[in-house]
Amino acid sequence: MEIIQQFLIPFLDWELLLLVAAGTLAGIFIGAIPGLSVTMAVALLLSLTYSWDLLPALALMLGVYYGGVYGGSRAAILVNIPGSPASVATALDGYPMSQKGEAGLALFLTTIFSFVGGLVGVIVLATAAPIVASFAVQFANRDYFLLALLGLLLVGNLSNGTLAKGLFSAGAGIVIGLIGMDPIGGGSRFTFGSLQLMNGVDFIIALLGLFGMSEILYQMRELKRQGKPLEIKKMVIPPLRFIFKFLPLSMRVSILGVLTGALPGAGGEIAALLSYDHAKRSTKNPNRPFGEGAHAGVIAPEAGNSSAIGGAMIPMLTLGIPGDAVTAIFIGALFIHGLQPGPMLMTQSGDLFWVMVGSSVLANVFLLVFGLMVVSIFIRIVTVPRQILLPIIAVITVIGSYAMNYSLTDVYWMLGFGVIGFFMKVNNFSVAPLVLGIILGPLLDTSFRRAYMSANGTMSDFIAGFFTNPISLVLTLFILFTLFAQTPYYKLLKRKIFRKNETA
Repeated sequence: MEIIQQFLIPFLDWELLLLVAAGTLAGIFIGAIPGLSVTMAVALLLSLTYSWDLLPALALMLGVYYGGVYGGSRAAILVNIPGSPASVATALDGYPMSQKGEAGLALFLTTIFSFVGGLVGVIVLATAAPIVASFAVQFANRDYFLLALLGLLLVGNLSNGTLAKGLFSAGAGIVIGLIGMDPIGGGSRFTFGSLQLMNGVDFIIALLGLFGMSEILYQMRELKRQGKPLEIKKMVIPPLRFIFKFLPLSMRVSILGVLTGALPGAGGEIAALLSYDHAKRSTKNPNRPFGEGAHAGVIAPEAGNSSAIGGAMIPMLTLGIPGDAVTAIFIGALFIHGLQPGPMLMTQSGDLFWVMVGSSVLANVFLLVFGLMVVSIFIRIVTVPRQILLPIIAVITVIGSYAMNYSLTDVYWMLGFGVIGFFMKVNNFSVAPLVLGIILGPLLDTSFRRAYMSANGTMSDFIAGFFTNPISLVLTLFILFTLFAQTPYYKLLKRKIFRKNETA
């Protein structure tokens, strides 16, 4: 009974209710603006709410967190510029849907299933936090290496050209991601003596250039043929049976998102990419091919990255370990207010835990309400003529890249990535594997080297660890099966089994 009362505090306290609502609405618009990341917004709130009481400060920050992750998909769908790394996978099918006049349907589907994914994440947080945290803490450096390697195997699913082009793009992304100071040895890599390269390349800057500026340059090239605004189909809310059709998929990727989000450092971007890959592999009869506007292609990544929020809060509240950059800021907020995140938090401050769970549920409810309310507002972006829209997006992209670190160097990087992305699109190279390589390259490098050092620097012990540890063994077998599934032998075997079932 006491737990229920603590859970209902955000619903009954008007101050907390309004703060969660305001935070969610603000987060949606912040996430929709390229360059204004959720991490930046929550970090600013930490300084602004320094003198507040703890519960109102956390309520506002949680609203911005959920709203910002969801809002990143708005720009991804409408103008092919992911508002956050977690929305990269959403752009792969969301933007083609927008180009086919189905922007309203794409916005509607992502809103519904972001709500579903977020709710699943909160339920797991409330019911199984200690279990998931104990599972996540067992992941060794070797397992993070396997997880990053598994993420790179998505190259085949993210390439709109040939697999060779996708592998080339991913390899180039890994090299770019390794630019800067070596986090283990302390040396410099690929800096060529430049001090400005010592901090490396911010993948959000690369994201703005490869998706934002390159799309602007590409649209300018096609302006004569695409000068008229797109015709938007009349917004028709799909029937409930259409929503229920994708519920099993959304539940599966939501669980996958929670588990991925609970891994410290994994984040919503990896959860979204894994969810997209699962949808592509498990959806038998998509309405369109993936990459050309498949409904499952926008549903899966949005459910996955929303559920990853609940997963990221599990190690933060139970172990004192941040699941991603935003939860690291939440830990700072708890420290400022005299609390120690970790195993004793739930026993000594159980009321705080249940208030955060209630605020998370409330944030998802407001996300659903506000998300559906502003569909008609966002959809008008697509109807703006390209001659007007492209300069506005260019200005926002430049401002967003400058606002990351208030550095003109980031703007130059963004413009450089924009030119690279433009030539990649002209020559049918997918930019998604390049971004994937930039994101996963550092994780792949550091986890491999740390795993090798933990094996006493001997290759035999390092390799043996992949087959003696249960988690490593499962991930290794999954990677081997994924590699085998790309071979002609697997396709031939699958065809024979299918024919045998037909004759039977």
